[in-house]
Amino acid sequence: MRNYDSRKRILVTGGAGFLGSHLCDRLLEQGHEVLCADNLFTGTKRNVEHLHGHPRFEFIRHDVTFPLYVEVDEIYNLACPASPIHYQHDPVQTTKTSVHGAINMLGLAKRLGARILQASTSEVYGDAVVHPQVESYWGNVNPIGIRSCYDEGKRCAETLFFDYHRQHGIEIKVARIFNTYGPRMHPHDGRVVSNFIVQALNNEPITIYGDGSQTRSFCYVDDLIRALVALMATPVDFAGPVNLGNPVEYRIGELARKIVELTGSRSTIEYRKLPEDDPVQRQPDIALARTRLNWEPQIDLDEGLAKTIGYFEAVLRTPAPEGRG
Repeated sequence: MRNYDSRKRILVTGGAGFLGSHLCDRLLEQGHEVLCADNLFTGTKRNVEHLHGHPRFEFIRHDVTFPLYVEVDEIYNLACPASPIHYQHDPVQTTKTSVHGAINMLGLAKRLGARILQASTSEVYGDAVVHPQVESYWGNVNPIGIRSCYDEGKRCAETLFFDYHRQHGIEIKVARIFNTYGPRMHPHDGRVVSNFIVQALNNEPITIYGDGSQTRSFCYVDDLIRALVALMATPVDFAGPVNLGNPVEYRIGELARKIVELTGSRSTIEYRKLPEDDPVQRQPDIALARTRLNWEPQIDLDEGLAKTIGYFEAVLRTPAPEGRG
């Protein structure tokens, strides 16, 4: 039995992405060795450049749709484009990343006897008819729509995780992550917080898809990473899935007005057609996370937005060359 209080060697797939890079930071702060694997499709070396030269950090450029042969104690499988713009750019590859990536990482965990965490998503609930969403809800997902590559890919990955757990005894943890925001989001990833902030800072019209009455719940990245680490450390008999997100619900129109106010922007608001299969409501029930992880978000939206706006102000002042690395 491994001692989960000792230093471990930990693999983070998608480790140069938004969430992955913050997770690498947290694990290094805890004294672990971190192997960051990323193919840099949506991640960027800029997110982890501050870690180069760190004696316990290693970066490897790798696509999880291919097997990876390394020696580690734990695996966080975060590899997958998470914004509609990115995952719809190459939907076949998105499905492969979720499904083949899960198979390859589970195979690695099986060979090593390693504990593995899957970064799943609130998108497994689809356009939910149960509100707020609880883990026992099976979802309302279109299997052939433009979002299906991500939604169904993540659902299949959850199936694989639980089948490997039942069939091979793999120690798994499954996190269903709701909307998360914060520094290191890609400025052009199409997600609502980054979109609104960049548009507001540039005094451009803020584009709302739909009438602005649809809701989302926004969790600051530091809170989310704290939850992932807590989930990985839970006893072996708890696999999840567990909702991770902020249960406070906001209308999209309300978020836009708040960002305009916080940035002092001159932006106006423009309304456009709601995309196909875009969920009308999204709010996590986090009772299970409160009970099993002793976790709930601590950073409110105003504080988190202020930190995120500061990050984007710096990014827009000193734009770095775009690219895959």
